[in-house]
Amino acid sequence: MTKADLVDAIFEKVGLSKKEAQDIVELLFETMKQTFAEGESIKISGFGTFHVRKKMSRRGRNPKTGEELEITPRRVITFRVSNQLKGEIEKIDA
Repeated sequence: MTKADLVDAIFEKVGLSKKEAQDIVELLFETMKQTFAEGESIKISGFGTFHVRKKMSRRGRNPKTGEELEITPRRVITFRVSNQLKGEIEKIDA
């Protein structure tokens, strides 16, 4: 699913214009980006939690050349699915 698909879904289900639906989707993602940049987590009840995690520097190896190198410290976003969504997904597989 793409941002355009989300805009179309809001347009069809809520009845907003496509421009308004697009503005909502863009605002949502912009707010999420700012929150992650500040290092905060986002919890969406019934869906899951996005965490910003700090990874320390570590030694790594280039798999192509075998050369050792240092991987720089960085921040990554992880997602943990809620039990409610997990249950919905498992129903589909059954």
